[in-house]
Amino acid sequence: MLDRRHFLGTGGLLLAGLSSGCATMPHQPASTAPVDNLITGLQERTFRFFWDTTDPANGLAPDRWPTPSFASIAAVGFALTAYPIGVAHGWITREQARQRTLATLTFFANAPQGKDPTGFSGYKGFFYHFLGTTKGQRFARSELSTIDTALLLAGVLFAQSWFDGEHPEEARIRRLADQLYGAVEWDWITPRAPFVAMGWHPETGFIPSDWNIYNESLILYILALGSPTHPLPPDTWAKWTARFDPSWDTSTIDNYFTGFAPLFGHQYSQIWIDFRGMVDDYSKRRGITYFENSKRATYAQQRYAIANAGKFAGYGADVWGLTACDGPGDFKRTIGGTPYEFFSYSARGPGDRDDGTIAPTAALGSIAFAPGTPYEFFSYSARGPGDRDDGTIAPTAALGSIAFAPEIVVPTAQAMVARYGRAIYGKYGFLDAFNPTLTDPAAPLLHGQIVPGIGWVDKDYLGIDQGPIVAMIENWRSGMIWRTMRRNPHIRRGLERAGFTGGWLA
Repeated sequence: MLDRRHFLGTGGLLLAGLSSGCATMPHQPASTAPVDNLITGLQERTFRFFWDTTDPANGLAPDRWPTPSFASIAAVGFALTAYPIGVAHGWITREQARQRTLATLTFFANAPQGKDPTGFSGYKGFFYHFLGTTKGQRFARSELSTIDTALLLAGVLFAQSWFDGEHPEEARIRRLADQLYGAVEWDWITPRAPFVAMGWHPETGFIPSDWNIYNESLILYILALGSPTHPLPPDTWAKWTARFDPSWDTSTIDNYFTGFAPLFGHQYSQIWIDFRGMVDDYSKRRGITYFENSKRATYAQQRYAIANAGKFAGYGADVWGLTACDGPGDFKRTIGGTPYEFFSYSARGPGDRDDGTIAPTAALGSIAFAPGTPYEFFSYSARGPGDRDDGTIAPTAALGSIAFAPEIVVPTAQAMVARYGRAIYGKYGFLDAFNPTLTDPAAPLLHGQIVPGIGWVDKDYLGIDQGPIVAMIENWRSGMIWRTMRRNPHIRRGLERAGFTGGWLA
């Protein structure tokens, strides 16, 4: 059994630090050359994914690579965030980053907006989840996505604050960022006010699911509240967070937290916003910041892997990580006398075989399907994400949490490379997912391949999973993204309208 002190996290309930207004810098491990070389190498490789695969003419980033793919607007938001990281480390020049960023913002500012099903990139300031790679217009029947637009805008506003020089192109970046952000009509896409709908289709109207539980939509509501043109009412945040209580996990002796089973729900918003030491009314009532909440969610996944009630190969203290990711396919197989059910792309998280972590039973956000897979783009499910674990491990689940819990994430990165690196670690860092349990070469795979001695391994890198790796490594090491976003007036306005106090806001 692990020492319970490991689960307390830095700051425990953090109440002592809330009144000071101070936010400590990211904690780092005792520096060793092997660790530094591994994490730095991983970050550079992951950065190169965005730099190499994004179209330099329009900034459109692929949903996945090397499988031929449409563009993902959320991946574009991550790409915009990655470029200054590349400058900070000397991988590209500021001029290169400036030109790529300006091309991206210019494309989106000029992209056609309209309500018809074809010929447009978005509507009411929002953009379609997926865009074609030639014209940058709606791909197939993809939805006008609120969360993916929010992730795109987070990258746009990061670029706005980072490019703060007097160069005319940097001034234009700042103006275009204001134009893009101000164009979004947040108050239009609330058919069941006060909540924001997950999306809209020109054929059928609003998607019948809202962002109404704790998940990755913190960034969405902060952006919607901070809008200078179409803000949501200030009481939206309180009405939304009032619905968090069913997700409060009290199954452990201590370290309670608001649960969302796949780790991306804890990571995405905190790539851009430093929640350390900062509280709203909900976190005051719970006695825990959103940052500490995510740290505890990270530890809960490690505990789940250690318990390994599902008898999955490879699970343990140094190999773990469940989130939305690729998978081998949708089929059942008996391996070593144990029946397993496998899935293709899915939101994975600790389920009813776990150590008690509760998964909210509400609609999932948009999920990116793999090319070649039969699908409709009505991709929302009323199934909770905590009921799917098929042994598929996504390195982004752990690495995207490095800013929350480096003391368990760094050893996990080392173990994954040492144990499985020959198959899962390549040109752009970690491939999206792998499954040591599935070793049957006759399995009816939809994606990936069986690697002898390893198990199932994906063949693709996914933009929305690469993004948290490169960004959260930077937040852990330097806090650059967090510090930059503190200067953005739109982010501050959104946080203050939501009722946040303390931390860097003080």
